[in-house]
Amino acid sequence: MKTPHQWIPAFLLLSLVAAPAAADADRPIEEILEPIALTDRVYYFYGSLEARSPLNQGMNNNTGFVVTDDGVVLVDSGPSHRVAEMIADAVATVTDAPITHVINIGSQDHRWLGNGWFLEQGAEIVALERTARTQEQYAESHMNRSLRVLGEEAMAGTEPTVAPEPIDADSHSLEVGGVEFEMMYVADAHFPGDILLHLPGEEVVFAGDVVYVERIVGIHSWSDPKGKVENFERIEALDPEIVVPGHGAAVDVETARREAGDYLERLVTEVRAGLEDWETLDDTVERLADWPDFEHLLHYDQWHRRNVNQTYLILEAGM
Repeated sequence: MKTPHQWIPAFLLLSLVAAPAAADADRPIEEILEPIALTDRVYYFYGSLEARSPLNQGMNNNTGFVVTDDGVVLVDSGPSHRVAEMIADAVATVTDAPITHVINIGSQDHRWLGNGWFLEQGAEIVALERTARTQEQYAESHMNRSLRVLGEEAMAGTEPTVAPEPIDADSHSLEVGGVEFEMMYVADAHFPGDILLHLPGEEVVFAGDVVYVERIVGIHSWSDPKGKVENFERIEALDPEIVVPGHGAAVDVETARREAGDYLERLVTEVRAGLEDWETLDDTVERLADWPDFEHLLHYDQWHRRNVNQTYLILEAGM
């Protein structure tokens, strides 16, 4: 095996979130695609904390890969055909082993639009049917946005490609080269059909967009904040040594709880209390407008009130 670019022991993970998030100016894709080693087998790519841009090529999220005895298993495939090829080149700086599998844990553009390139290279695309269904639902709108933000050159050759044989189950385990992978759907989260990926032998969970650190969690109209809380509770029950969030540096469970879990739980609890008291949307947003415990998170000013607003509308619709 080749020497990784970086080695980050689990006991040093906390240091990754010690620096102010605002210091992370948008980073170029070449810098983002420097593999960070979490264990002897598990690596991740630390995406930009900023919005998608031509500089980061849409890679403003974390993906990862696992070096097994029989090849490499990729965790998500990136935002485009072009970046998928760059991911493969980055993996090749760590190991000569081929990429044999790509596991999709989410449906947002930067998690799966690189599937087609890897399928062309002979990799197996693995996804639950729930995830693939949402990918197909949002494919056109996500492609249009990527073309608008990143440009036609960056998206050249990209064809939305879901797993040819998605798995009709809420959980699925596979073993590749001595490593066990547990795919688990707990509840809809950032997007319908999002899953957690647990590597029990490595004590690692890829949490996807259930967990953000360094930047604030986002709630969209299609998100399920209650589902995010349920997913976070499952992560805590798994008790891994390392949580790879959807955005921000890999951390331990306690840090994930402080940066994301506490925020999500408080958001759902407080908004539900307002609804039960017949509080108006405006009154709820004003009551919950200032949460100093989370002001340090990047994009707090842009997203916190929006999160309260969206959570109110989502919970109200479900009452």
